[in-house]
Amino acid sequence: MAWIKWWLIALGALLLGAVLLAAWGAARWAEATRLLEAQLEAARQAPAPARYDPQELEGLPLPVQRYFRRVLTPGQPMVAAVTLAHRGSFNMGETADQWKPFRSTQRVMTQRPGFVWDGRITMLPGLNVHVHDAYVAGTGILRPAILGLFTLMELRDTTEVAEGELMRFFAEAAWYPTALLPSQGVRWQPVDGRSARATFGDGPLSITLSFGFADDDTMAWVRAEARGRTVAGRSVPTPWEGRWQDAQLQDGMRVPMSGEVAWLLPEGRKAYWRGTVTSLRYEFAE
Repeated sequence: MAWIKWWLIALGALLLGAVLLAAWGAARWAEATRLLEAQLEAARQAPAPARYDPQELEGLPLPVQRYFRRVLTPGQPMVAAVTLAHRGSFNMGETADQWKPFRSTQRVMTQRPGFVWDGRITMLPGLNVHVHDAYVAGTGILRPAILGLFTLMELRDTTEVAEGELMRFFAEAAWYPTALLPSQGVRWQPVDGRSARATFGDGPLSITLSFGFADDDTMAWVRAEARGRTVAGRSVPTPWEGRWQDAQLQDGMRVPMSGEVAWLLPEGRKAYWRGTVTSLRYEFAE
C-alpha cells in the first residue's frame, strides 16, 4: 500500500502548489490594480460647479428634465468619485451561452472621467479569471488573466479601445448621475417623449449615446450604435445596450441597483453581463 501513501503525498503537493500559485497571482493582480487606481487618482480634477442647480435644466429635452428632477435633489453636491462592488454572472461564450459567476469592485472618477473595474470570474472551483476593464487618463484597457498570472489577451493604447471604455463610463453614469448634467460637459438632443441623445467628450474623443427613461422617469436603458466588441482578440464595432432596474435612493440620488448589458447582434440580442450593486460609496465635491 506504499503507492497510496506516495499518491497522497503527490496530490497534497499539487494542491499546495495550486494554492500558492493562486495566492501569488492574487497578490500580483492586487498590486496591478493599485497602480491603475493610483494613475486614475493622479488625473483627478474637482467637478465645477460643486453643486447641482435646477436652473441648468432649462432648454433640455423634456424627458431629460424629468429624469434629473426625479433622481437629483436641488443643491445636490456633484459626485467627484464613487467606489462600487458588484456580484452577478458573466457570459463567457461567443456563440453558446456560458454564464459564470463574478464579483468585482470598481473605482470611478467623474473629472477627469475614468474608472478601473477589477473583476474576478469563477470558471471552475479554485480557477478564477481576473479582469481589468478600465479607462485611465484617456487610455482604454482590457486585460483578462487566468489566476491573475497568465494573460489571455491585452487591449490598450488604441482609439477603438479608448472609445469603448469611455462609452462604458458614460453609460454607467446612471450610478453617478450628476456627471450627466450640462455643466459637466454633456450636450443633450431630443429624440421623443421617452428618450434623448447625449454627447460627451474627453480630450480628442467624442461619443454619443441614446438614453431611454421609464414611466417613473428613472433611467431605463442606454444604447450605442457601435461599441468595440472583442472577437478573437480584436475589437469589432457592434451595436450595444444596457438596461437598468431597481432604482433606489442613495445619498440623495436615485440610482439603479441592478442591470443587464448586451450586444445587439444580427441574429438577436446577446446578454453578457448581469449584475447587482452590493455596495456604493460616494465622494462629493466640496
